Amino acid sequence: MDEKDLLNRIHALVEEEHQLRDNGEHTDEQRARVKDLEVQLDQCWDLLRQRRAKRQYAEDPEEAEVRPASEVEGYLQ
Repeated sequence: MDEKDLLNRIHALVEEEHQLRDNGEHTDEQRARVKDLEVQLDQCWDLLRQRRAKRQYAEDPEEAEVRPASEVEGYLQ
């Protein structure tokens, strides 16, 4: 996935998250989906940062890999 595809994926996930959050009442299924979207977004942003860092330091951005949810969710912000 190149940077353009990754950014398109991020935008699609954000749009879906906003649609779910803007909906008045939330079912358990919707809350679970929002949580899933948050995790996917964290993974996408992490992957984008990895790719950019590799490019900055003359490494191959294609070597960047999606990290497990348990790892990206543990980062301090």
